[in-house]
Amino acid sequence: MPIVRAPLDPKLSLWHFLAYELRYERERHGLSLTQMGKVISAARSTVSNIEAGRRKIDDDQAKSIDTAWGTGRLFELLLWYAQTSHGPDWGRTYVRYEATAGTIKIYHGQAIPGVLQTDDYTRALLQVGSATDIDAELAERVSRRRAILDRPDPPFIWVLMDESVLACPVGGVEVMREQLRHLRELADRPHLIIRIIPTSAGAHLGLDGSFQVLSLDVRDVAYSGAQNGGRLIEDTGEVKRLGVKFDRIGAKAASEDASRLLIEQHLERYT
Repeated sequence: MPIVRAPLDPKLSLWHFLAYELRYERERHGLSLTQMGKVISAARSTVSNIEAGRRKIDDDQAKSIDTAWGTGRLFELLLWYAQTSHGPDWGRTYVRYEATAGTIKIYHGQAIPGVLQTDDYTRALLQVGSATDIDAELAERVSRRRAILDRPDPPFIWVLMDESVLACPVGGVEVMREQLRHLRELADRPHLIIRIIPTSAGAHLGLDGSFQVLSLDVRDVAYSGAQNGGRLIEDTGEVKRLGVKFDRIGAKAASEDASRLLIEQHLERYT
């Protein structure tokens, strides 16, 4: 007998409601998982994963469902609201995306991005933050960092950061000295590009806040930082706009070689 799983709780998030409604409508129309797969041009397993919340439908699939069942723009609009909402499990979803992304583009103007931090630098940030269990939070961040950098097939990582980040002595002179040494070593990795936006470049689009753009197998997603948390972005249009924003910020950045020199110059100030 096949395992019949209970539907997701539609009260938990819009994503759960979308998966719940999809399963309800599929069963109401008397379609098997395989038949539903033909409607959205996907395999039976994909439909099962969507209904279980392990995968998400895309814009084309939502439109196909609305066309097949004559539901107007119901699924298209549900998808749009889910993409722009702040679901309760967005953090875990983002970490999964981060660990499998083929390309990661990061802009940060206030601190060394997490993937490039030393453990002591991370701890120094946590000590002035809101973490209640610093050791546990540090272990989690170190695990995330290793899941990215120590993969057999590490992603291509492109980092833009403001020069002011190099000048801010997070954790004191010794911590910052080791952090900049680590940053200089990372800059020589073939899959990693670090470019610094000189203070002399003046105002730029990055002053709005930090963000990341991740390229997955079939689509791009993004993360936007904010006080007291951030936001996972899956709306195609908004992700594309952040990609353009990253490129425009990059136009203000120094070259890779010039960025290495800037890192070395600031490192000298800590020695």
